[in-house]
Amino acid sequence: MQERSSVVNLAQRLRLELNRYSPGEKLPSSRVLVERFRVSPVTVSRALAQLAAEGLVVTRPGAGAFRAEPRAVTPAAGDTAWQEVALSADASVELVPRTVDASGVLASLAAPPAEVVEFNGGYLHPSLQPERAMGAALARAGRRPGVWAKPPVEGITELRAWFARGIGGAIAASDVLITAAGQSALTIALRALAPPGAPVLVESPGYPGMLAIARAAGLRPVPVPVDADGVKPSLLADAFRATGARVFVCQPLFQNPTGTVLAPERRREVLRIARDAGAFVIEDDFARRLAHEDAGPLPAPLAAEDPDGVVVHVCSLTKATSPSFRVGALAARGPVLERLRAIQIVDTFFVPRPVQEAALELVGSPAWPRHLRAVAAELRHRRDTMTAALRLRLPELALPHVPYGGHHLWVRLPEGCDESVFVAGALRAGVAVAPGRPYFSAEPPAAQVRLSFAAVAGAEEIMEGVRRLRTAVDELSRPR
Repeated sequence: MQERSSVVNLAQRLRLELNRYSPGEKLPSSRVLVERFRVSPVTVSRALAQLAAEGLVVTRPGAGAFRAEPRAVTPAAGDTAWQEVALSADASVELVPRTVDASGVLASLAAPPAEVVEFNGGYLHPSLQPERAMGAALARAGRRPGVWAKPPVEGITELRAWFARGIGGAIAASDVLITAAGQSALTIALRALAPPGAPVLVESPGYPGMLAIARAAGLRPVPVPVDADGVKPSLLADAFRATGARVFVCQPLFQNPTGTVLAPERRREVLRIARDAGAFVIEDDFARRLAHEDAGPLPAPLAAEDPDGVVVHVCSLTKATSPSFRVGALAARGPVLERLRAIQIVDTFFVPRPVQEAALELVGSPAWPRHLRAVAAELRHRRDTMTAALRLRLPELALPHVPYGGHHLWVRLPEGCDESVFVAGALRAGVAVAPGRPYFSAEPPAAQVRLSFAAVAGAEEIMEGVRRLRTAVDELSRPR
């Protein structure tokens, strides 16, 4: 956050000085700017890149940065009003809607301003990402023979085998497809398993990105409540009977947003209920590599305990590395695998080979287990810091479950508190939080928010964020 703020400040100062230079005139060298403004070379480079993106300067490798020539007069905008008719014609008979609501996903993807504490993030802060290891893996992958050749459409065999070993059970490399991370894999799975208009059973609360996928595919998400032990089997069975659904999507490990883990006895029940209903279970195993240091042994994926091909397994490297390292896997057994494969080929052909080779280099390096251990220790520390700060400064916020994996806490607001008002007040106080409403496919039972402790710089920023939340709550409590 400090680096981002420095870049923003330097870019603003350079904008104000551009009028001193004629179009085409050279700006001071990077070394001069470093000494003058007392910032790092990286900050100077990023600030100049920002101005170049705005069309204010032109950078020439080896020559420096120059004030850009004045822009030509922008031609008058055309009349795009006709698109309203074209985009909405026959909307009443659409099985697959052309209008997609991405607001629930953007709540955790959109980066807030530099001064705002990012409690809404869904990925590791750059300080937790294995940037050096990823860079080294990418460099090694680039030297591999044939790295720019077309890969097998299913993915390179060695990477498929690595994912298969991580899943366990009877899953083999031949049962795995390499995908562009988990979101793509979930999209493929839902398209393969349910036709437009069909019901799909989902956990409540559950991952907004999956709800968005389902609705964009014309499916009807049907909620099945989750408690401290995961999804309730009796209600799952009732939902299958009432709807005739053939798909259930779940996150058995460190569920998003509650952080719960499906209890051992419920794991067997979920598989039995789905098998009796002739239905598939899509297992989104997104957080396995985000276990905290005190987690202890983790339960195996549901796919490892499924001999009958009930489970379609989704996993990814993205959450444990970087939002831009988009490599994941789909695993399934039986005829469904060919349908999954066909949809992926039509949609994307294949995941670029250099990315797959880099993933293989990364997970095969000594840096990989070191990175996972470091992340596990830091996530535990951050979780404990946020939990203690909330209990000390904001005891009126209920924290029903403290997870031992994942990157966030699920918090219930006081009775009568308006969730949207709380979220807006928090942002005014300098904290971005994820509202709870997008995590429900039907009416939520209470006002809740998700607070991420992974997307911030560290424990100090967590405590500052909670302090600002206290300010927001006090402001909302004052009589108007």
